[in-house]
Amino acid sequence: MAKKLFVGNLSYGTSDSDLRELFSTVGTCVSATVLTDRVTSRSRGFGFVEMGSDDEAERAIAQLNGNELQGRKISVSEARERTGPGPNRNPGYPPRSFGRDLPPRAQGRKSGGSRRGLRAKKRSL
Repeated sequence: MAKKLFVGNLSYGTSDSDLRELFSTVGTCVSATVLTDRVTSRSRGFGFVEMGSDDEAERAIAQLNGNELQGRKISVSEARERTGPGPNRNPGYPPRSFGRDLPPRAQGRKSGGSRRGLRAKKRSL
């Protein structure tokens, strides 16, 4: 059993100190962090708590999973290593290059144009 716990379904108003206070009732709370959005700084609705020992972590899961915190039933479970596609986040697709890796455009013929011009040419024939 790991000492680090995942805490989900948090209220958007829950702070690090709220988590620390709740988990301190069960044992030694080494750290408590609510994750926030980088852009808006708003809570993402989950966080992580590190307990002092494996026994305290097990006790926290048993006693606090399904408990209510600020009007929401929280879920407490053992934190797992992150898995998934990694930094690309688009499995099976190449990373975005935003046009830097494209070949140079062909010279001579114009590209693009409006559909209106195409229709006018067809009518004149």
